Amino acid sequence: MELLQIDVETLGKRGISEAALCRQLEMLSKGFPYLHIEAPATVGHGITLPDKDMVERSKHIWEEYIAAGGSVQKMVPASGAASRMFKNLFAFVGGKKDRPSDEFMKSFFDNILDFAFFPRLNFICLQNYGMSVDSLLREKRYKDVVRALIEKDGLNYGQLPKALLQFHKAMGGTRSALAEHLAEGAQYAAGKDGKVNVHFTVSEDHIPLVEAKLEEIKGWMEALTGVKFEVTLSVQKHSTDTVAANADGTPYRENGELFFRPGGHGALIENLQDLDGDVIFIKNIDNVVPDERRASTVEYKKVLGGVLVATRQRIYEYCKCLESGDVSDAMLDETLAFLRNVLCVTDDKADEMTPDQKKAYISGKLDRPLRVCGMVKNEGEPGGGPFLVYSPDGTVQPQILESTQFDPKEEKRLLKEATHFNPVDLVVSIRNRKGEKYNLADYVDINTGFISSKSREGHEIKALELPGLWNGAMSDWNTIFIEVPAATFNPVKTVNDLLREAHQPGK
Repeated sequence: MELLQIDVETLGKRGISEAALCRQLEMLSKGFPYLHIEAPATVGHGITLPDKDMVERSKHIWEEYIAAGGSVQKMVPASGAASRMFKNLFAFVGGKKDRPSDEFMKSFFDNILDFAFFPRLNFICLQNYGMSVDSLLREKRYKDVVRALIEKDGLNYGQLPKALLQFHKAMGGTRSALAEHLAEGAQYAAGKDGKVNVHFTVSEDHIPLVEAKLEEIKGWMEALTGVKFEVTLSVQKHSTDTVAANADGTPYRENGELFFRPGGHGALIENLQDLDGDVIFIKNIDNVVPDERRASTVEYKKVLGGVLVATRQRIYEYCKCLESGDVSDAMLDETLAFLRNVLCVTDDKADEMTPDQKKAYISGKLDRPLRVCGMVKNEGEPGGGPFLVYSPDGTVQPQILESTQFDPKEEKRLLKEATHFNPVDLVVSIRNRKGEKYNLADYVDINTGFISSKSREGHEIKALELPGLWNGAMSDWNTIFIEVPAATFNPVKTVNDLLREAHQPGK
């Protein structure tokens, strides 16, 4: 592609190289290969179901790690507005019917008093219309109530980030998703010094709003929990944006300039790279519950943390031994068994390798970033899932996949055989045994992105999504799957999800 001067300037402003641009256009033109999948990960075959002893032992290991001064950080992807959460409400306001006719909208209005945001909604209705919600509903002014919730002249919930929405009733007031993540972090991520390090990735446009909310809640949340919160924010880097293309693969332009879009949550691998925590928990912004319903979540966060700390220690010991040069055949066999049985990394050719080849192979596989991932039994919730997948070097190892990565010929069978899905409940370690950070970009499989079709100003365009943060961006990590209870997964994808028992005050 021959670049125009304006293209050179655009790339320079964004920190994107010409080579990266060409690579993106090639991906948009050719698409991505389907992955070679051995099988879904299941209990006993890639997924560990912890028994009572393992749960208690792992919790103890985590608590010992904290007591010894271990460094912990909690990362919460919280970019983007909550517009999709209110999709049904936008459709209702824009539709021809003035009264709720589908089950979703009927449930919304029938249970409107149960939403934590109801007092604020009622106030806005009084302010905007001079009438309470109840009075408006009696007069069948349903659309006015919804407008007061989602539109700019009201609470503007349709454009705010999920982090700032009032999710739960708590102690005579309400709590935002942001506040709930602080409360949760206080229960398992507080260091020996009583500090909790929490990092939110947010949209650039939302930084002032999030900072204002933090200023409002931080003091009383510290008083409530007895800890100090060290909260940092970051935005998705413009250098990770991806170019859009026309249907024929040529670059899409607006006003003569190349048009770039955010590259999806896979771009956050760079934000993760910048964090300093020795152990980092990762969890989506909308997966939180009130205090009285959080016991299971806290317990299994400690379990995942304990498994990571214990596994990492074994990896460090094996790496140290391998680096010493004096490695017996018995030790090679032991480390190979650890790879296979604990990390679920297999290669049929490993047994045929010479000792030196085996040593190099094992060292290469052990010396990688490590993650422990909670997996939930599949109960029909959307989301990616755990699979055992062939890597480019021929080894089979655990990965978290989305359906876009399946060969359509195999998709139906694989999904039928799958037993678990990914709730985005991760704890990771991104340092080697010497304390040096891994360069996380080295462990991304660039061939695991996907292409989606979007509409832009009336034009159909191709959009390039980078390998997802917990998908292809962590493709070449050491990975352990642990089954966690369904009670630890309570996402809020639609506003009516807030009516589920998990998001209502406990009895």
